Amino acid sequence: MTDYTELTDIINNAENIVFFGGAGVSTESGIPDFRGNDGLYNEVNNYEYSPEEMLHYRFLMSRPGEFYSYYRQNMIHTEALPNAAHFFLAELEAKGKLSAVITQNIDGLHQKAGSKNVIELHGSVLRNYCTRCGEKYGVDKITGTSDIPTCDKCKGLIRPDVVLYGEALNSENICNAEEAIENADVLIVGGTSLTVYPAAGLVSGFNGEHFIIINSTPTPYDGLAEIIIRDPIGEVFESIKRSLDL
Repeated sequence: MTDYTELTDIINNAENIVFFGGAGVSTESGIPDFRGNDGLYNEVNNYEYSPEEMLHYRFLMSRPGEFYSYYRQNMIHTEALPNAAHFFLAELEAKGKLSAVITQNIDGLHQKAGSKNVIELHGSVLRNYCTRCGEKYGVDKITGTSDIPTCDKCKGLIRPDVVLYGEALNSENICNAEEAIENADVLIVGGTSLTVYPAAGLVSGFNGEHFIIINSTPTPYDGLAEIIIRDPIGEVFESIKRSLDL
């Protein structure tokens, strides 16, 4: 069994932890990542276009039927449940040790586990809105039909509240994430390769005491980390939880 004593001590003594996570946080919930060996970008699909093309804003607007066919099949996982990592982070927040979860995921599992201050850099599949009048809809509006979803009020195209390729991140979310990281004394990065910018660049603003990376593969920021762990993040947090003085 791997010894996580050093990280356990850091968490025990921390006053303001911020967690920055990516797809690897949700793989243990059965949601595939993007760039892993079994990830979305490496799987064989029956579509004429690549995932990057089909998840582009232009593709949604020009070929909404094909966009939603792919999107429903690959991006919505309403059956997925939070895993040990999600629950552990929610508990740290409830105990006053963690101030924010910054996530690149769009699955809503952090909130389902009980986390309150979640900064969703790439939005959420659970939120949708009309591109014409702005009317808001839940995920059922997308999953409840096999057709192109249209607004009940104005018949405009409904789109997911997620950041597609070709779109900029929400500036308010970026500012909130920057502020959270700058004020943290401990930054834990988990389940992300830190290669997708501008989101990955946020960690460079950390000036606190302890920088930890939990990821199965190397990242460009490994040289700055005090601790690097290659084990599955849910397993790591489950083990640490049993030793914490919470």
